Amino acid sequence: MKKIIVGQSGGPTAVINSSVVGVYNKAKELGIKVYGMVHGIEGFLQEKIIDLDDYLSEEENIELLKRTPSAFLGSCRYKLPKIEEAKDVYEKIFEILDKNEIDGLFYIGGNDSMDTIKMLSAYAKENNKKQVFMGIPKTIDNDLPITDHCPGYGSAAKYIATSLKEIIRDNESFGVSKPTVCIVEIMGRHAGWLTAAAALAKTDDCKGVDAIYLPEVTFDIDKFIQNIEKLAKTKSSIVIAVSEGVQTSDGKFVCELSDSDRSVDAFGHKQLSGCASTLANLVAAKTGLKTRAIEFSTLQRAATHIASLTDINEAIEVGKCAVEEANNGTTGKMVIIERVEGSTYQSRTNIYEIDAIANVEKKVPLEWIDKENNTLKEEFINYARPLIMGELEPIYKDGLPAHLIRK
Repeated sequence: MKKIIVGQSGGPTAVINSSVVGVYNKAKELGIKVYGMVHGIEGFLQEKIIDLDDYLSEEENIELLKRTPSAFLGSCRYKLPKIEEAKDVYEKIFEILDKNEIDGLFYIGGNDSMDTIKMLSAYAKENNKKQVFMGIPKTIDNDLPITDHCPGYGSAAKYIATSLKEIIRDNESFGVSKPTVCIVEIMGRHAGWLTAAAALAKTDDCKGVDAIYLPEVTFDIDKFIQNIEKLAKTKSSIVIAVSEGVQTSDGKFVCELSDSDRSVDAFGHKQLSGCASTLANLVAAKTGLKTRAIEFSTLQRAATHIASLTDINEAIEVGKCAVEEANNGTTGKMVIIERVEGSTYQSRTNIYEIDAIANVEKKVPLEWIDKENNTLKEEFINYARPLIMGELEPIYKDGLPAHLIRK
């Protein structure tokens, strides 16, 4: 390969830019030119392409990029149409690739992004195109199959556990006469990996949250209220972690109990928010207790100032692996992370067929969930704790973390 292009897609993470660093560094090591697509495949179709040498030729900028949240190249939620329905779209993509003499396309993203790689590699194979296509995993949701975990998850989990420790401290300051119930809403549509990270807040100096509700388990409103009432008999502070995607037995999202008019994105995903406020209002009405609702929203995916160093390093490694494999002719694959057995945590990269990954969702194993006590078992703690370890000190300017931005 002589020239490649890398793009970012879907919801950003605290370490998605570290995968760009991995792609760039490995490519330069191999003497390959690297371009970036601005706003993913949607921007690529508009020929929005930049030369990454303009930004990353200096080591200080690479260090800044590792500390920069969100998608440096710009993201998108653009769904490629089926090949048989819009061949002109694919023809245009390959015309642009040929025009810029690009040999390989790398896409950093989650489930829907891997679907893009799947379709592009399939079209290339059917039409004898020379380009190779590689998927690089990214998602705070941690719901890609096959890979042990996804870059982005460890940092989001670290932010969630840290913030919950601080919320618990704050909430304990009140509630002399009546308990204060604080309900914290965490991202997670169908997979509860992020909300499960609330269990990591329990440490030697913190009792942890009082209950965790994941979308893998049907949400029973009556039992939820009963649990609050039980906790209120002995506690002056109650902190609950709940996934935005928890559903009742009839399949309705809890957040829809207050309203059902929800917009959807290009992939048909219904917008979810307001679960915590819905439940807080319900608890106040049913129990008379003081309640507070907190929604982490985009904060949990943008907190690079507290990113996990393990997560950053692994995000770099999956980017490097993708380039190395593609340079050897590999296409239609996604890089995966494998956990190495041993007493201390270690990981390695490998590759896997994209067809087995695209559009498949991995959920928290039910055997890791303690349904009776509304928490996670030790198996989850042992799985997740190593992923949040280590820190990378921000580079400060004017008292705030500095970021690398596109011109």
